[in-house]
Amino acid sequence: MEVVVVETTQLGDRSYLVHDGSVALVIDPQRDTDRVDTAARNAGVAITYVAETHIHNDYVTGGLVLARDHNARYLVNAADSVAFEREPVVPGQAFKVGRLSVKAVATPGHTHTHLAYVVSDPDPGAGVRQAVFSGGSLLYGSVGRTDLIASEDTAGLAHDQYASVRRLVAEAAPDAVLYPTHGFGSFCSIGPASRIPASTIGEQAATNHALTDPDEDHFVRHLLANITAYPSYYAHMSPLNSHGPGPAVLDIPESVEPAELERRLEDGEWVVDLRNRVAFAASHLRGSVAFEYGTGSSFTSYLGWVLPWNQPLTLLGAHDDVEKAIRDLARIGIDSPDAAVGGDPKELAPGISLVSYPRTDWTGMVRARTPGDTVLDVRRTEEFAASHVKGAVNVPLHELLLRMEQLPDVRTWVHCTSGYRAGVAASLLHKAGRDVVLIDAAFREASGAGVELASAAPA
Repeated sequence: MEVVVVETTQLGDRSYLVHDGSVALVIDPQRDTDRVDTAARNAGVAITYVAETHIHNDYVTGGLVLARDHNARYLVNAADSVAFEREPVVPGQAFKVGRLSVKAVATPGHTHTHLAYVVSDPDPGAGVRQAVFSGGSLLYGSVGRTDLIASEDTAGLAHDQYASVRRLVAEAAPDAVLYPTHGFGSFCSIGPASRIPASTIGEQAATNHALTDPDEDHFVRHLLANITAYPSYYAHMSPLNSHGPGPAVLDIPESVEPAELERRLEDGEWVVDLRNRVAFAASHLRGSVAFEYGTGSSFTSYLGWVLPWNQPLTLLGAHDDVEKAIRDLARIGIDSPDAAVGGDPKELAPGISLVSYPRTDWTGMVRARTPGDTVLDVRRTEEFAASHVKGAVNVPLHELLLRMEQLPDVRTWVHCTSGYRAGVAASLLHKAGRDVVLIDAAFREASGAGVELASAAPA
């Protein structure tokens, strides 16, 4: 058995092409299925099965489109209510993919109907003998979060998760290679998830807190205590997946004419500049906002989380960045945004003035901040509680548009952990007419610059 990993670092997820050299099973494909097509073509195999571990909350699936394109059997839990034809699979069901044996295992927790797949090869040669595709159940170092369905279901699903990972471990050999879908920096993991690149069932049995904690109630309390905020666009993913998403449209549209772009800016539409936050702070079109592209997983998650869902969106940037951003956004159901392609914002909308705001580091803040200024921390609440600038106000980035009127209308020094979220927040504040200074520096450098820090009092 060979396993080809199709990585989506922007969302912290992995899809898998599992094959015996002739035919293949695909697990949890992302919406941009051309990457899976390429992987199958490179491996010289035919895709005969496509399987979902669950109806995903964190991205739009490509499973239905991929199965139709390859005339493959599309496996979805029989208990899931969906609006399309699929092959219903039930826990315990076994089937063959070429010489590979596949078994579906009930692993509720991340969702009520979650399945995992144990794949075995009777003649592995130099390949993998057994693999476990755990979706959002057993992850490296932790488990998938259990609060994505409904608040009243969260505790029950946490108990389910505790039982599910044990059931999954019992179904597999200790040397079985573990292949989760979530957990690689995504918001779908919960607890002390590990950043290791690979693991086995045996390694997780010995180290994963979900498997080493002998007290189920203690595990559940710990899990619930570690629940943090997750992107608001998650609420739209499961309905889209249950309906049956169509193919991703990845083409770059015709560039928006300058007059039309100027109208959109004047009308307050969401016009997103993809350049880096340094360039944006120095000069940008009045009314545009900054979501810097090319910084790992931040762009997709935060744009989908921060901006209102399903409103007109126009991307500004270089051709390559716009092309990649369109692909990334399609993965979370933001389809066919408009674009104005070019490197110079002024050429894209010559009738709109260029504006700027100051950018500094912690030393600059210490030197120039006055007593009436506000320090705005846009990190999440748990980050703020651990350590923060003394006297700072905490409004997490994903809440800023809803809570901006709560902030005093004074000069505001905005920061986060690394500068990315602060760059977005500064642009939103500036668009709203606020006097803003971007602290483009790592939070860990604050105390060394003479900034007094504090932390939340223990409960």
